[in-house]
Amino acid sequence: MESTSERLLTPGEVAALFRVDPKTVTRWAAAGRISSIRTPGGHRRFRESEVHALLRGEEAVDSHDLSR
Repeated sequence: MESTSERLLTPGEVAALFRVDPKTVTRWAAAGRISSIRTPGGHRRFRESEVHALLRGEEAVDSHDLSR
């Protein structure tokens, strides 16, 4: 069963951390570059721990892809 204690971030919150547009974050999720969770209403949410791991460079993400 999935842990419900982890904070989930909106595309806007993730975008602010990476300094990109929220639509860019949505494109990353659609392309599989970052995993997302869908709310019952269909909105994307991102696990805070995964986002911070990406920021620290712990995941294999091409920096050129992040700048698009």
